[in-house]
Amino acid sequence: MAEGEGTAGKRVDLEEVARLVEALERDLERVKEGQGDVATLRGEVEALRSVLESASPHESGLHERLARVRTALEDLGDEIAVDTIGVGQYVVAIGRMLGLG
Repeated sequence: MAEGEGTAGKRVDLEEVARLVEALERDLERVKEGQGDVATLRGEVEALRSVLESASPHESGLHERLARVRTALEDLGDEIAVDTIGVGQYVVAIGRMLGLG
């Protein structure tokens, strides 16, 4: 599968991003509405999936969408039960994809 340019020249593995989106969608199914701003996170994940499905994901805002999902996860981290969704795990994975560490 094609790869896009990442922050600081790091290549983003689109298959890895697709796996992340699928895992997030599965986990978000278990999160009850009203727990933090879950609707915002769901919208960001949906937008990221749309970018992945576009003809040129790396030109369609892949990095911006990944960063927005990461921010939404960080914003919800304290509000969503730790055992419901591995927020920290997702934040670290997205940071790695973006070349942030």
